[in-house]
Amino acid sequence: MKIGVLLHGNGVYDGTEIHEAVLTLLALAEVGAETICFAPDVNQHHVINHLTGEEMPETRNVLVESARIARGNIRNLATLTVDELDALVMPGGFGTAKNITKWAFEGPQGDILEPVKQLIIDLVAQKKPIVGLCMSPTTIAKALEGSGIAATLTVGTDAEDSPYEISGIAAGITSLGQQAEMKTVREIAVDRAHRIITAPCYMMEASILDIRNNIRAAIDELMVLLQEE
Repeated sequence: MKIGVLLHGNGVYDGTEIHEAVLTLLALAEVGAETICFAPDVNQHHVINHLTGEEMPETRNVLVESARIARGNIRNLATLTVDELDALVMPGGFGTAKNITKWAFEGPQGDILEPVKQLIIDLVAQKKPIVGLCMSPTTIAKALEGSGIAATLTVGTDAEDSPYEISGIAAGITSLGQQAEMKTVREIAVDRAHRIITAPCYMMEASILDIRNNIRAAIDELMVLLQEE
């Protein structure tokens, strides 16, 4: 099994959520999957000082920064074809909503990088599973906008504590023609018809152990889908 892992920078506030990325790679290794980390060769929207939360006056490249997480073993999205993958996992972090889409600034109306959109569309068309963690389900929703596909996705629940406005993000997903499902960090959403699995992860108030368990549950379900082929 070759599982793609889409990265979009290095650090929760302007790139990939590092805990989620590492725990994804760990879970995939534990189930015996081969991973292909990749990222788009584009500049980050901006660079955030993760100590102060303030924007920094510099420019960083998404592929170069993502290589930090992948220990240099990473592909440029432009060189990747859907035929190389059996499935895709998308860790979260603000990078998905800043560097892949512009959801963080423009909501669901913001643009999405065309190569990412096409990859997601192609995977769904070929019935290859996708796992979206944390904020990444919004990128899946944006990619599927106008496709005629109405997938069930989750970014968490408004019934438990969250640092984010879950109901508003869920409404944005719905506005793109998708179905938003409320799930806790102890749950995952599984859309068997479209072979898409989503998990809230750090969209909810959670410990690193909670995140580990949520990601492992999603990867275990991914293995179930792959075995059903």
